[in-house]
Amino acid sequence: MASKTKQKLTWTQQEYQVLAKKKEPSRPVLKNCLRAFLVGGIICVIGQGLTEMFIHAFGYPAEKAGNPTVAVLILLSVILTCFGWYDKLAQWAGAGSAVPVTGFANSMCSAALEHKSEGFVLGVGGNMFKLAGSVIVFGIVAAFVVGLVHLVFNIGG
Repeated sequence: MASKTKQKLTWTQQEYQVLAKKKEPSRPVLKNCLRAFLVGGIICVIGQGLTEMFIHAFGYPAEKAGNPTVAVLILLSVILTCFGWYDKLAQWAGAGSAVPVTGFANSMCSAALEHKSEGFVLGVGGNMFKLAGSVIVFGIVAAFVVGLVHLVFNIGG
């Protein structure tokens, strides 16, 4: 298999890259990290609040209260995505809105909305599950590896 070689840049291209680098605005890393932390934390606090509500108001056992909590968070994310509000939040918050389950629901809903004109099967279904497929496969492989480590080393009792 032939390896790719990096193309040499002409003098003009090199000058342009140096000029573009000088003009590029600096990234406010600390501000971005704080925003991501704040929004991700607020999403998690909302999730914890929902869990407590399901436990105390609806009598769910603590072990089972996570299931409706995740369902409600996904529903809220999809509703916010449909109105275009989740994307605005994600633009402001960065990775803070992408990490929890709400970010996954947002990405699937966005893909479904974007490709709905192509039909439900090939448009919505085909494109919505492009992302979901890789996430599900990664989850299955990670669970297998963790289970294997648990089995081999008898970790966790």
